[in-house]
Amino acid sequence: MRGAHFAGLKTGGQWAISFPPPEGMKFNAIVEGACFLSVDGVADPLHLRAGDCFLLTQPLRFALASDLTLERADAADVFRTATAGVARYGADEDVFLIGGAFSFTDEVKRLLEILPPVVVINGTSDSASVLQWALQRLAHELTCPMSGSSLMARNLGHMMLIQVLRLHAATARDSAVGWLFALTDSRINAVIEAIHAEPACRWTVAELAALAVVSRSTFAYHFRKKVGHSPLDYVTRWRIHLACRELRMRDGTISSIAQTLGYDSDSAFSSAFKRVMTFSPKEYRARQRGLADANPFD
Repeated sequence: MRGAHFAGLKTGGQWAISFPPPEGMKFNAIVEGACFLSVDGVADPLHLRAGDCFLLTQPLRFALASDLTLERADAADVFRTATAGVARYGADEDVFLIGGAFSFTDEVKRLLEILPPVVVINGTSDSASVLQWALQRLAHELTCPMSGSSLMARNLGHMMLIQVLRLHAATARDSAVGWLFALTDSRINAVIEAIHAEPACRWTVAELAALAVVSRSTFAYHFRKKVGHSPLDYVTRWRIHLACRELRMRDGTISSIAQTLGYDSDSAFSSAFKRVMTFSPKEYRARQRGLADANPFD
Protein backbone atom coordinates (compact mmCIF):
# COMPACT_ATOMS: atom_id res chain seq x y z
CA MET A 1 0.00 0.00 0.00
CA ARG A 2 1.33 3.40 -0.98
CA GLY A 3 -1.10 5.49 1.06
CA ALA A 4 -4.56 5.76 2.58
CA HIS A 5 -6.83 8.51 3.84
CA PHE A 6 -10.32 8.65 5.33
CA ALA A 7 -13.13 11.16 5.72
CA GLY A 8 -16.72 11.30 6.92
CA LEU A 9 -19.88 12.75 5.38
CA LYS A 10 -23.00 13.81 7.28
CA THR A 11 -25.99 14.56 5.09
CA GLY A 12 -29.73 14.14 4.83
CA GLY A 13 -32.94 15.31 3.25
CA GLN A 14 -32.81 15.43 -0.55
CA TRP A 15 -29.20 15.14 -1.68
CA ALA A 16 -26.94 13.72 -4.40
CA ILE A 17 -23.15 13.87 -4.74
CA SER A 18 -20.98 12.88 -7.70
CA PHE A 19 -17.49 11.49 -7.06
CA PRO A 20 -14.64 11.38 -9.61
CA PRO A 21 -12.93 8.11 -10.54
CA PRO A 22 -10.57 7.20 -7.68
CA GLU A 23 -6.88 6.75 -8.38
CA GLY A 24 -6.75 3.62 -6.22
CA MET A 25 -9.38 1.59 -4.40
CA LYS A 26 -12.32 3.48 -2.92
CA PHE A 27 -14.05 2.32 0.26
CA ASN A 28 -17.34 3.54 1.72
CA ALA A 29 -19.48 2.41 4.64
CA ILE A 30 -22.90 3.52 5.80
CA VAL A 31 -22.81 4.22 9.54
CA GLU A 32 -26.31 5.67 9.81
CA GLY A 33 -29.26 6.01 7.44
CA ALA A 34 -29.43 4.73 3.86
CA CYS A 35 -28.64 5.88 0.32
CA PHE A 36 -28.34 4.76 -3.29
CA LEU A 37 -25.08 4.01 -5.09
CA SER A 38 -24.67 4.38 -8.85
CA VAL A 39 -21.41 3.40 -10.59
CA ASP A 40 -20.54 4.13 -14.22
CA GLY A 41 -20.62 0.92 -16.22
CA VAL A 42 -22.61 -0.99 -13.60
CA ALA A 43 -26.15 -1.50 -14.83
CA ASP A 44 -28.25 -1.39 -11.69
CA PRO A 45 -27.98 1.09 -8.80
CA LEU A 46 -27.59 -0.36 -5.31
CA HIS A 47 -29.54 0.51 -2.19
CA LEU A 48 -27.23 0.65 0.83
CA ARG A 49 -28.35 0.57 4.46
CA ALA A 50 -26.62 1.18 7.78
CA GLY A 51 -23.76 -1.29 8.21
CA ASP A 52 -23.31 -1.98 4.48
CA CYS A 53 -19.90 -1.40 2.91
CA PHE A 54 -18.64 -1.28 -0.64
CA LEU A 55 -15.30 -1.28 -2.42
CA LEU A 56 -14.87 0.39 -5.77
CA THR A 57 -11.89 -1.44 -7.22
CA GLN A 58 -11.59 0.35 -10.57
CA PRO A 59 -11.29 4.03 -11.58
CA LEU A 60 -15.00 4.59 -12.22
CA ARG A 61 -17.09 7.68 -11.54
CA PHE A 62 -19.83 7.05 -8.99
CA ALA A 63 -22.63 8.83 -7.14
CA LEU A 64 -24.23 8.56 -3.71
CA ALA A 65 -27.69 10.01 -3.24
CA SER A 66 -31.04 9.92 -1.49
CA ASP A 67 -32.52 10.06 -5.00
CA LEU A 68 -30.35 9.40 -8.08
CA THR A 69 -32.56 11.61 -10.27
CA LEU A 70 -31.54 14.75 -8.34
CA GLU A 71 -28.94 17.20 -9.61
CA ARG A 72 -25.58 16.13 -8.18
CA ALA A 73 -23.15 18.28 -6.26
CA ASP A 74 -19.44 17.86 -6.92
CA ALA A 75 -17.65 15.93 -4.16
CA ALA A 76 -14.65 18.28 -4.29
CA ASP A 77 -16.89 21.22 -3.42
CA VAL A 78 -18.60 19.29 -0.63
CA PHE A 79 -15.40 18.15 1.06
CA ARG A 80 -13.58 21.45 0.59
CA THR A 81 -15.33 22.79 3.70
CA ALA A 82 -14.86 19.63 5.80
CA THR A 83 -14.03 20.16 9.45
CA ALA A 84 -11.78 17.64 11.24
CA GLY A 85 -12.23 15.25 8.33
CA VAL A 86 -16.04 15.33 8.32
CA ALA A 87 -18.01 17.17 5.59
CA ARG A 88 -21.62 18.29 5.95
CA TYR A 89 -24.08 18.65 3.10
CA GLY A 90 -27.85 18.88 2.80
CA ALA A 91 -30.72 20.02 4.96
CA ASP A 92 -30.46 17.30 7.63
CA GLU A 93 -27.89 14.95 9.13
CA ASP A 94 -29.72 11.64 9.25
CA VAL A 95 -27.14 9.90 7.04
CA PHE A 96 -23.53 9.34 8.08
CA LEU A 97 -21.01 7.76 5.70
CA ILE A 98 -17.32 7.02 6.09
CA GLY A 99 -15.14 6.98 3.00
CA GLY A 100 -11.58 5.86 2.48
CA ALA A 101 -9.17 5.72 -0.44
CA PHE A 102 -6.28 3.27 -0.76
CA SER A 103 -3.46 3.67 -3.26
CA PHE A 104 -1.21 0.75 -4.15
CA THR A 105 2.08 0.08 -5.85
CA ASP A 106 1.97 -1.35 -9.36
CA GLU A 107 2.51 -4.99 -8.43
CA VAL A 108 -0.30 -4.97 -5.86
CA LYS A 109 -2.65 -3.44 -8.44
CA ARG A 110 -1.96 -6.48 -10.60
CA LEU A 111 -2.76 -8.85 -7.74
CA LEU A 112 -6.07 -7.08 -7.02
CA GLU A 113 -7.24 -6.69 -10.62
CA ILE A 114 -9.16 -9.98 -10.27
CA LEU A 115 -11.83 -8.22 -8.21
CA PRO A 116 -15.14 -7.11 -9.76
CA PRO A 117 -15.69 -3.33 -10.22
CA VAL A 118 -17.85 -3.12 -7.09
CA VAL A 119 -17.73 -5.37 -4.02
CA VAL A 120 -20.66 -4.95 -1.61
CA ILE A 121 -20.79 -6.48 1.88
CA ASN A 122 -24.14 -6.75 3.65
CA GLY A 123 -23.72 -5.32 7.13
CA THR A 124 -26.46 -7.49 8.64
CA SER A 125 -24.70 -10.79 7.93
CA ASP A 126 -23.22 -12.69 10.90
CA SER A 127 -19.80 -12.81 9.23
CA ALA A 128 -19.66 -9.00 9.11
CA SER A 129 -19.40 -8.60 12.90
CA VAL A 130 -15.68 -7.74 12.83
CA LEU A 131 -16.38 -5.23 10.09
CA GLN A 132 -19.12 -3.60 12.16
CA TRP A 133 -16.85 -3.27 15.20
CA ALA A 134 -14.12 -1.60 13.12
CA LEU A 135 -16.68 0.65 11.43
CA GLN A 136 -18.00 1.94 14.76
CA ARG A 137 -14.48 2.54 16.06
CA LEU A 138 -13.51 4.36 12.86
CA ALA A 139 -16.64 6.52 13.10
CA HIS A 140 -15.70 7.41 16.69
CA GLU A 141 -12.14 8.38 15.71
CA LEU A 142 -13.44 10.67 12.96
CA THR A 143 -16.18 12.38 14.99
CA CYS A 144 -14.34 12.53 18.35
CA PRO A 145 -10.68 13.02 17.40
CA MET A 146 -8.02 12.55 20.06
CA SER A 147 -4.25 12.18 20.07
CA GLY A 148 -3.29 9.53 17.55
CA SER A 149 -6.70 9.49 15.84
CA SER A 150 -5.21 9.69 12.34
CA LEU A 151 -3.06 6.60 13.02
CA MET A 152 -6.00 4.77 14.58
CA ALA A 153 -8.18 5.62 11.58
CA ARG A 154 -5.53 4.37 9.15
CA ASN A 155 -5.10 1.03 10.94
CA LEU A 156 -8.85 0.53 11.36
CA GLY A 157 -9.26 1.28 7.67
CA HIS A 158 -6.68 -1.38 6.83
CA MET A 159 -8.54 -3.89 9.03
CA MET A 160 -11.80 -3.11 7.25
CA LEU A 161 -10.24 -3.49 3.82
CA ILE A 162 -8.80 -6.90 4.72
CA GLN A 163 -12.09 -8.05 6.25
CA VAL A 164 -14.08 -6.98 3.18
CA LEU A 165 -11.66 -8.91 0.95
CA ARG A 166 -11.95 -11.95 3.23
CA LEU A 167 -15.73 -11.89 3.19
CA HIS A 168 -15.85 -11.42 -0.58
CA ALA A 169 -13.38 -14.27 -1.12
CA ALA A 170 -15.44 -16.57 1.09
CA THR A 171 -18.71 -15.84 -0.71
CA ALA A 172 -17.29 -15.92 -4.25
CA ARG A 173 -14.85 -18.81 -3.90
CA ASP A 174 -16.93 -21.34 -5.87
CA SER A 175 -17.27 -19.20 -9.00
CA ALA A 176 -14.48 -16.59 -8.95
CA VAL A 177 -10.98 -17.10 -10.32
CA GLY A 178 -7.78 -15.65 -8.84
CA TRP A 179 -5.18 -16.08 -6.11
CA LEU A 180 -7.39 -14.42 -3.47
CA PHE A 181 -10.20 -16.93 -3.98
CA ALA A 182 -7.82 -19.86 -4.35
CA LEU A 183 -6.59 -19.30 -0.79
CA THR A 184 -9.95 -20.62 0.46
CA ASP A 185 -9.10 -24.03 -1.07
CA SER A 186 -6.98 -25.95 1.45
CA ARG A 187 -5.01 -27.85 -1.21
CA ILE A 188 -4.19 -24.77 -3.28
CA ASN A 189 -3.52 -22.73 -0.14
CA ALA A 190 -0.84 -25.21 0.97
CA VAL A 191 0.88 -24.92 -2.42
CA ILE A 192 0.74 -21.11 -2.47
CA GLU A 193 2.15 -20.95 1.06
CA ALA A 194 5.05 -23.17 0.00
CA ILE A 195 5.78 -21.02 -3.05
CA HIS A 196 5.70 -17.87 -0.93
CA ALA A 197 7.99 -19.43 1.69
CA GLU A 198 10.61 -20.56 -0.86
CA PRO A 199 10.31 -18.41 -3.98
CA ALA A 200 13.85 -19.23 -5.16
CA CYS A 201 13.19 -22.99 -5.13
CA ARG A 202 13.29 -24.66 -8.55
CA TRP A 203 9.74 -25.88 -8.23
CA THR A 204 8.34 -28.52 -10.58
CA VAL A 205 4.67 -29.23 -11.16
CA ALA A 206 5.21 -32.73 -9.71
CA GLU A 207 6.63 -31.33 -6.46
CA LEU A 208 3.77 -28.88 -6.09
CA ALA A 209 1.22 -31.60 -6.87
CA ALA A 210 2.73 -33.72 -4.08
CA LEU A 211 2.09 -30.87 -1.64
CA ALA A 212 -1.55 -30.82 -2.73
CA VAL A 213 -1.67 -34.64 -2.43
CA VAL A 214 -3.17 -35.11 -5.91
CA SER A 215 -1.88 -36.34 -9.24
CA ARG A 216 0.17 -34.03 -11.44
CA SER A 217 -2.53 -33.66 -14.11
CA THR A 218 -5.33 -33.12 -11.58
CA PHE A 219 -3.28 -30.52 -9.74
CA ALA A 220 -2.31 -28.59 -12.90
CA TYR A 221 -5.95 -28.44 -14.03
CA HIS A 222 -7.31 -27.53 -10.58
CA PHE A 223 -4.65 -24.86 -9.97
CA ARG A 224 -5.24 -23.11 -13.28
CA LYS A 225 -9.01 -23.28 -12.81
CA LYS A 226 -8.79 -21.70 -9.34
CA VAL A 227 -5.89 -19.27 -9.75
CA GLY A 228 -6.14 -18.34 -13.42
CA HIS A 229 -2.47 -19.16 -14.11
CA SER A 230 -0.46 -22.34 -14.41
CA PRO A 231 1.51 -23.34 -11.28
CA LEU A 232 4.89 -22.34 -12.72
CA ASP A 233 3.52 -19.11 -14.13
CA TYR A 234 2.33 -18.29 -10.61
CA VAL A 235 5.83 -18.99 -9.27
CA THR A 236 7.24 -16.50 -11.79
CA ARG A 237 4.64 -13.87 -10.93
CA TRP A 238 5.32 -14.21 -7.20
CA ARG A 239 9.05 -13.84 -7.79
CA ILE A 240 8.45 -10.67 -9.81
CA HIS A 241 6.17 -9.35 -7.07
CA LEU A 242 9.04 -9.77 -4.57
CA ALA A 243 11.51 -8.27 -7.04
CA CYS A 244 9.35 -5.16 -7.37
CA ARG A 245 9.40 -4.69 -3.61
CA GLU A 246 13.20 -5.04 -3.51
CA LEU A 247 13.69 -2.63 -6.40
CA ARG A 248 11.38 -0.09 -4.82
CA MET A 249 12.57 -0.25 -1.22
CA ARG A 250 16.26 -1.19 -1.35
CA ASP A 251 19.40 -0.37 -3.30
CA GLY A 252 20.58 -3.91 -4.04
CA THR A 253 21.93 -4.61 -7.50
CA ILE A 254 19.70 -6.22 -10.08
CA SER A 255 22.11 -9.19 -10.17
CA SER A 256 21.81 -9.77 -6.42
CA ILE A 257 18.01 -9.61 -6.58
CA ALA A 258 17.97 -12.06 -9.49
CA GLN A 259 20.17 -14.54 -7.59
CA THR A 260 18.08 -14.27 -4.42
CA LEU A 261 14.97 -15.19 -6.40
CA GLY A 262 16.55 -18.21 -8.08
CA TYR A 263 17.53 -16.84 -11.49
CA ASP A 264 20.83 -18.02 -12.97
CA SER A 265 21.43 -14.89 -15.05
CA ASP A 266 20.47 -11.25 -15.22
CA SER A 267 19.07 -11.75 -18.70
CA ALA A 268 16.72 -14.54 -17.56
CA PHE A 269 15.52 -12.35 -14.68
CA SER A 270 15.06 -9.27 -16.87
CA SER A 271 13.17 -11.28 -19.47
CA ALA A 272 10.77 -12.69 -16.85
CA PHE A 273 10.35 -9.28 -15.22
CA LYS A 274 9.54 -7.54 -18.49
CA ARG A 275 7.08 -10.27 -19.47
CA VAL A 276 5.08 -9.66 -16.27
CA MET A 277 5.55 -5.93 -15.69
CA THR A 278 5.99 -4.79 -19.35
CA PHE A 279 9.24 -2.92 -18.60
CA SER A 280 12.70 -3.84 -17.36
CA PRO A 281 13.85 -3.95 -13.70
CA LYS A 282 16.02 -0.88 -14.28
CA GLU A 283 13.10 1.05 -15.79
CA TYR A 284 10.82 -0.02 -12.93
CA ARG A 285 13.27 1.22 -10.27
CA ALA A 286 13.73 4.57 -12.03
CA ARG A 287 9.96 4.95 -12.38
CA GLN A 288 9.30 4.20 -8.70
CA ARG A 289 11.99 6.63 -7.55
CA GLY A 290 10.50 9.30 -9.76
CA LEU A 291 7.11 8.78 -8.08
CA ALA A 292 8.71 8.96 -4.64
CA ASP A 293 10.42 12.24 -5.50
CA ALA A 294 7.13 13.68 -6.71
CA ASN A 295 5.20 12.48 -3.63
CA PRO A 296 7.63 12.63 -0.67
CA PHE A 297 4.89 12.15 1.94
CA ASP A 298 3.18 9.07 0.44
